[in-house]
Amino acid sequence: MIQQMIVFDIDGVLVDPSETFRRALIETVRHFTGQSISQDDIVRIKNGGGFNDDSDLALHLIEKTGMQVSLQDIRDYGRQLYWGEDGDGLISNERWLPREGQLERFQQNWQLGIFTGRGIPSTNYTLNRFCPAVKFDPIITHERVAKRKPAPDGLLEIKREVPDITITFIGDNIDDCKAAMSAGVRFIGIVSPGTPRHEESCRLFGELGAEVVVPSVNDLEDCL
Repeated sequence: MIQQMIVFDIDGVLVDPSETFRRALIETVRHFTGQSISQDDIVRIKNGGGFNDDSDLALHLIEKTGMQVSLQDIRDYGRQLYWGEDGDGLISNERWLPREGQLERFQQNWQLGIFTGRGIPSTNYTLNRFCPAVKFDPIITHERVAKRKPAPDGLLEIKREVPDITITFIGDNIDDCKAAMSAGVRFIGIVSPGTPRHEESCRLFGELGAEVVVPSVNDLEDCL
């Protein structure tokens, strides 16, 4: 009987978010303010914690310019950019990161789960598109938690659902690590060498309690 579980975040772990969610964030801020932000700006702010949700970050950046926009308007605009018409928006740029067969190998030895800030529709779309044969259970999306990361609610829910299994959470940002530490869960951080503020992110993970930091999901097997 499998006694260990790997819980994956999606964006930054299984999928490269630079031309999907982060591009939507950049274009949303430009739409409402006329100002440009960079991928480096996004990582810099996320490394401060508290902005795991891109809509919250967009609202923060827009309000810094003195403009008042509702969070719902931001979400609606970002959702349109992401989905487009019938899935032809930024979601079509998704780049899957695990090597072929890797997750299938993982599930031979570990139970697999998901804890993501995404909603159910985009989570299901991506998992069905790229790894339909891989079983993730449970899948915790933002609809299933009272408080989003860095709150540990999602990981605590997983611990309740699988009380006799040791959990390792794989995430790519500071709020992932904080959630794991608050939940008492082993954490492995992923920081791609091409990510802005690479050294800063690795240092912060170490300071917060990450067991190890690796360049990609394809470097996990030696750690696990």
